[in-house]
Amino acid sequence: MTIIAGPAGATGATRTVRPGRPVPLDAVLGPLRRGAHDPTHRRIAGGWLRATRTPEGPALIKITHCADGVHGTAWGSGADWALDRLPALIGATDDPAGFRPLARHRPLVEAHRRFPHFRIGRTDAVFEALSASIIEQKVTGLEAYGSFRRIVQRYGEPAPGPARQPGSAAYGMVVPPDPRTWQTIPSWTYLRLGVESNRSRTLVGAAGRAGSLERVVARQPADADRALRSLPGVGAWTSAEVRQRVQGDPDAWSIGDYHVGKDITWALTGEVLDDDACTEILEPYRGHRFRVQSLLGLMGLHRPRRGPRMTLPTHTPFSPRGR
Repeated sequence: MTIIAGPAGATGATRTVRPGRPVPLDAVLGPLRRGAHDPTHRRIAGGWLRATRTPEGPALIKITHCADGVHGTAWGSGADWALDRLPALIGATDDPAGFRPLARHRPLVEAHRRFPHFRIGRTDAVFEALSASIIEQKVTGLEAYGSFRRIVQRYGEPAPGPARQPGSAAYGMVVPPDPRTWQTIPSWTYLRLGVESNRSRTLVGAAGRAGSLERVVARQPADADRALRSLPGVGAWTSAEVRQRVQGDPDAWSIGDYHVGKDITWALTGEVLDDDACTEILEPYRGHRFRVQSLLGLMGLHRPRRGPRMTLPTHTPFSPRGR
């Protein structure tokens, strides 16, 4: 892999990464976006924009394909930090060696064939992933994405560089709030923004330990899992969702998700089964179970849905019926 740094200036610092393989940016970066209207991530022609809060300050990074790799341009006080992690963000640290789909799992064999260059990226941004994942606990994606968007737009700050320039593809993008801000949001405001007391308490508690949690990135996945689950209100599902994004953990499948286990078992066996059965089916892929989940997701393999759709709850002011 080759990395070429460019000069910083008004047009941003730059970095070109040549990983020696094609990089499917949509597949790698798409899971970081929290819904189609996420103000922190935006898909653009040829690539993605990502607004993030780094240990060195806010950053906006533009990630696009170039002739022989991936090109990054970043703005803000956290630009260098973001660019230093660009290789990992696009999957350079992910090693799929040892992953071999079983012949009887033909959909997975086909997914592996169709997406041979897929890699799992990592952000190294713990609280960013944790706060969004807590908001997504025990509610529908539509509800969670709306709450996340409202909180970030109200309490975040405009991303640097072109995000502040009308007419730019990045215009209006926002950097998530810092942990201290999450701590100071009143419970009634969380409720008005669509987050009830159980999740808001978990958010505030996690924000109070944000500094120590950022060290999770250096730990082995099992240690990181224990550290995350030591937080009140954080269980197996939330920990997995964080480790997927922060560490690029290829084994952190979304156990406890309402849909994932059912979709995996249906794709691999033709039957809709529970998480216990899914864990058993995935055992031959231990070490790569999230890779299995990701590849099947890229194939769009979801069990057939029968019956009426789940009705969205009405317990917060921003639920559809409470607007």
